[in-house]
Amino acid sequence: MNDRDGTLRRLRLITVVAVLDFLLLVPLVAAALTHAEGTVSILGPIHGAGFLVLLALCVRGSVEGRWGWWYPAIVVVTLGPPGSLYGEWRIRRQLGA
Repeated sequence: MNDRDGTLRRLRLITVVAVLDFLLLVPLVAAALTHAEGTVSILGPIHGAGFLVLLALCVRGSVEGRWGWWYPAIVVVTLGPPGSLYGEWRIRRQLGA
């Protein structure tokens, strides 16, 4: 990994986006389970945009050599916030931060 401070800044941004996306995911799932179609039609695209931002941030870090391609892969597999938060924790541990 290169540029430790830049990596930590990128990880902070990923954490903020992941937490916000997770906070939207909870009511989205609740709305889907209660068949609140209006709420789903609003929150669904917002969550989708958050997922794409998380994925883009993780891919960019991989391209820059800040972390491996496992990070974007785990974001895809876990559908966003859980994988991005796990990856952030793992990379911080490796950096000793």
